[in-house]
Amino acid sequence: MIHTDTSNPSIRNIAIIAHVDHGKTTLVDAMFKQAGTFREGQEIRERLMDSMELEQERGITIEAKNCSVVWKDVKINILDTPGHADFGGEVERALSMVDGVVLLVDASEGPLPQTRFVLSKALGQGLPVIVLINKIDRSDARADKVLDDVYDLFIDLGANDEQLDFPILYAIGKNGIARETLEGDNEKGDLTPLFNMIIEKLPAPQYTSSEPFQMLVSDLSYSSFFGRQAIGKVINGRAHCNDKLVCIGEKETQRLSVSKLQTYTGIKLAETEYAEPGDIIVLSGIENVKIGDTICTNDNSKALPRIKVDEPTVSMHFSVNTSPLAGTEGKNPTSTVLLERLKKETLKNVSLQVDSENIGGGFLVRGRGEFQLIILIEMLRREGFEIGVTRPEVIFKIEDGKKLEPIEHVYIDCEEQYAGNVTVKLSGHKGRMLSYTSQEGGRVHLEFSVPSRALIGYRDQFLTDTKGTGIMNTNISGYEEYRGDFEEFTNGFLVSGQAGVGVTYGLFHLEPHGRLFITPGEPIYEGMVIGQHNLDYDMVVNPAKEKKLSNMRSTLKDESLALTPVQPMTLERAMLLVHDEEMVEVTPKSIRIRKVELNELARKKIARAQQVN
Repeated sequence: MIHTDTSNPSIRNIAIIAHVDHGKTTLVDAMFKQAGTFREGQEIRERLMDSMELEQERGITIEAKNCSVVWKDVKINILDTPGHADFGGEVERALSMVDGVVLLVDASEGPLPQTRFVLSKALGQGLPVIVLINKIDRSDARADKVLDDVYDLFIDLGANDEQLDFPILYAIGKNGIARETLEGDNEKGDLTPLFNMIIEKLPAPQYTSSEPFQMLVSDLSYSSFFGRQAIGKVINGRAHCNDKLVCIGEKETQRLSVSKLQTYTGIKLAETEYAEPGDIIVLSGIENVKIGDTICTNDNSKALPRIKVDEPTVSMHFSVNTSPLAGTEGKNPTSTVLLERLKKETLKNVSLQVDSENIGGGFLVRGRGEFQLIILIEMLRREGFEIGVTRPEVIFKIEDGKKLEPIEHVYIDCEEQYAGNVTVKLSGHKGRMLSYTSQEGGRVHLEFSVPSRALIGYRDQFLTDTKGTGIMNTNISGYEEYRGDFEEFTNGFLVSGQAGVGVTYGLFHLEPHGRLFITPGEPIYEGMVIGQHNLDYDMVVNPAKEKKLSNMRSTLKDESLALTPVQPMTLERAMLLVHDEEMVEVTPKSIRIRKVELNELARKKIARAQQVN
């Protein structure tokens, strides 16, 4: 417990937390506009805080962002946090910099799995909460029922009496409107009630007046002019540019001199001469700083408690691209370059771990979930890398001689007619039903406790089983004793037996055997997976087979062959399809599935050896 005896009333540090797509980033945009962050007439794009290209495309927040607005002479530092559980490390380091949170809940959808995840983190740190029920203008809004659900969620998460007495606001975030009651004109108003409530209900940063400067490093950045930069909240004392400080790491303490000191003004950084308690600052001049380190004075150096994040639950093997097409669509890195890039990512992403030991030409990367690792892969391919990645695998633990596995709480909404099929599939994979609730419109809400390994490969099957109408959300509930083996969701593959390019004639005659992944003209090689077999075993095929033409009539007939449109391969789909014998080839232009062992004869030898053993 850190003792404090005073506060800085000119600052508020808040995080905005919510489930994916409940309106966090849009609300921050509206706060910017009302607080006068932008000059009049300035052109502003939507989702301003989602600066990454991936965030803009997917409509999600991946990295926690810092920004600030000023309201009634109070500087409000705002952290827009990810809503997806796979980016929990971002949530945890963001919460280490704030003194209160605004919980955003959709007025129709209510609290969803990631609402529970991020709220549990905030309550666990004892942070006070403002509840903002957003999108009250939706035709299917049910704000009163959603508020009851929010109270139930707080109670379920063990909130104390003080935390349960939370203030409530209702909002239309996209229009920049917030109010204390549901009634009123939806077309008028602004965010004044929200700004006032933040200042009145959320505490100013606390500090101990007798303590010298201390700052907890919660994020890292890099400048081509100033090198690595440490970002964090000033816990105690004041810092000035050119101060002589020390950085206390996990294993060593290093001296440093602050070459540049910056704070957030809007979404930009502004240089400042000094920082006061509660400020969120950016320090330049530190080479080997890591997230969780403490920066403080040399005379009275005290380490602050390090940021704790949940352990990884999923791992994947990353390697350089070894396919026959390697280097044709991007830059194929050496193992050393790939390791350096992966290590660089762990400096900012505290929930990622990379094993430096080169195993089979690659490295084991551990993360909080499949989606987090998929985003990392997507970032690498956009940087021009060509890599190969294996199937996601869950990380087991051994405690007291017992094998433990990660278990996920699964929330499913689907039409009632598909509930039986979903239940049979999950129950057959060691899932346990927790609840079954009928909803309006012939839909049902199901909750299951399911081993994480059972969900790898299931999401694609789930969409098929519910005819694309089902919605599934999950979050890690913890580790339990291994629930036993089960038969996996699996199909065999159509595997190319030679190199060349796909041909209409050859592909047309393969369509009855399964679902194709490639189109005519695409390059192929031996061992490349060109489709999913209808049956549960692999079939070696020739997609480059051409018809032997004998006359003009057969030529014209061949030209009239029509292929079924091919669904473009995505990283998510590829990861769910591959088994232990396959891997995914990722380049800036293509995503292909291939056999780990490309040669058919070599694969047969391996299979025979496994049968003998």
